[in-house]
Amino acid sequence: MTHWLPEPTDFRARLKAAAAAGDARERLEKLASLAAHRLGFVETIQLDRALGEVARAPVDGFTRIRMALLSACTVDHLAPAIRTAGLRHRVLFDVHVGAYGQYRQEILDAASALDRFRPETVALALTARDVVARVPLAASEAEADAAIARSIAELRELWNVARRRFKATVVQQTFLDTAEPLFGSHDRLVPAAPSRLIARLNDQLARAAAEEGVLLLDVAAQSARDGIDAWFDVTRWLQGKLEIAPNAAPRYGELLARLIAAARGRSRKCLVLDLDNTLWGGVIGDVGVNGIVLGEGSALGEAYLAVQRYAKQLAQRGVILAVCSKNDPAIAEAAFREHPEIVLKRSDFAAFVANWGDKAENLRAIAERLNIGLDSLVFVDDNPVERARIRASLPSVAVPELPDDPALYVRALADAGYFEAVSFTAEDRSRAESYAANAEREALKNVAQSMDDFLRGLQMTVEYGPARPVDLPRVTQLLNKTNQFNATTRRYAAEEVSELATSTAACVLQFRLLDRFGDNGLVSVMILRRASDEADALEIDNWVMSCRVFGRQLEFEAMTIAVEAARATGARALLARYVPTDRNGVISGLFESLGFCRLPAPEDAAGASRWRLALADYTPRPTFIARRQVA
Repeated sequence: MTHWLPEPTDFRARLKAAAAAGDARERLEKLASLAAHRLGFVETIQLDRALGEVARAPVDGFTRIRMALLSACTVDHLAPAIRTAGLRHRVLFDVHVGAYGQYRQEILDAASALDRFRPETVALALTARDVVARVPLAASEAEADAAIARSIAELRELWNVARRRFKATVVQQTFLDTAEPLFGSHDRLVPAAPSRLIARLNDQLARAAAEEGVLLLDVAAQSARDGIDAWFDVTRWLQGKLEIAPNAAPRYGELLARLIAAARGRSRKCLVLDLDNTLWGGVIGDVGVNGIVLGEGSALGEAYLAVQRYAKQLAQRGVILAVCSKNDPAIAEAAFREHPEIVLKRSDFAAFVANWGDKAENLRAIAERLNIGLDSLVFVDDNPVERARIRASLPSVAVPELPDDPALYVRALADAGYFEAVSFTAEDRSRAESYAANAEREALKNVAQSMDDFLRGLQMTVEYGPARPVDLPRVTQLLNKTNQFNATTRRYAAEEVSELATSTAACVLQFRLLDRFGDNGLVSVMILRRASDEADALEIDNWVMSCRVFGRQLEFEAMTIAVEAARATGARALLARYVPTDRNGVISGLFESLGFCRLPAPEDAAGASRWRLALADYTPRPTFIARRQVA
């Protein structure tokens, strides 16, 4: 059920080698590499056992999350799959499996095992059986709606209690439709028919989750795609009340792990596409633009057309597109200008690399050009040799295994879920236009006589102010997805961000940068809190900025705004912390450049440093950015 992953080779030998690794990081890296393969239920259990206690130690490059799985059925068999899939996403899950059917008690009881565990994420895996059982088959539509409303209201209360008690991210699983039809096709017309009840229950559940900021794990949609028999085994249900069949455990673990990883900013950002036999049939250098197979009228041509349409839709929701192809660049680009059936245009690609060089080096160049990490890339190539080459040389790049039939390419990419999302913001919708505008900015930079001329010519304005409710999805996204300009690399649940934004002891500042070429969107966030170790001081809990606006003086203007906000509270100093990672070295000198003094306190184990700025001594850095405060 993870068909986009490559088949493992020498699984037992590699597992043994990983278990024998000398230190925790080496062991985890080897196990993560093995987890990035197609594993069955038994192999998943074996890998989970090898993971063992090593997952309890903090390791750079891996995020640890305490997750509680609470259920109305048996779910113990899902924990190994969740931990293994988490490893694939470089997340180490410490999983608490609640007692069978005790999800209400665990959430509501202040003395429960869940309270002692203190989860960061609470996942609810419930069944629709209780709801269906409470509604008589002869119930009217109004009576059925009332029963559904009562169930949703109960869930809302549980979600809110979980968030209040644990400050946790809540994940709600949709309801599997395991009911057998009673009326055949007429089920859809009977208000209290089980299948119709479950469908409407899921509709109302999705609406409530969106309103409450709860993450939705849509196993119902996935089971509809795979077939209910791939997810539910009635024998297993009768034997042990397993609603998710053991064979579906790896798929379940993957869906849950990728959703939580996405909430922590670990989704991919960029789809990099090969050209020949990936976006069209044939080798364009041999057959020319008119000879490639693409378009309506042939099954193969329509299959490649579907790939392009899907890529176009991904771009529309904010995924960056790029090309990495062994080709003559002039010939490759001609297809996007001249072929009448082409869906993607040259302007859809933020980076276009066509040459005869090594694709691994070209992928590095694409990541550098877009100012994103290699772990943001998904590389799609029909050639299994090229796929193996990239997996071996650039293990952080995601490379889906493609089937032989191009008609199944889209399904493989969609099922892989590399671009899992937990929100869809205005910045996502306009990202393609933003990268096009960046090309115009680069053109201005190339003709400017100096950096000052370039910055002056941009005619920039920063719109700033406290984050408003409408800003919170983007604020959360930026905090969790930013790796380079990220002072502490701390990640925040949506509930934490909302609480900080409304707290009288904190201030969440948001910054939007506009210029003559357009609106860059909300590109920077700074969280200020009352310092715990110094009276009359505020601390920068974290500060992030999108890589799209590096080098435009926004950090100077943002700090001046933050100093003014701090002074308005009566603070006399700003404190800051920098935690170095392999990704945020670009801001290693940030606080020193802004006038902060390094505190003499010893560095901690992570190599972090502490900084202090006396507000009375702060001198604003001049910029070419105008300011506009928003309420």
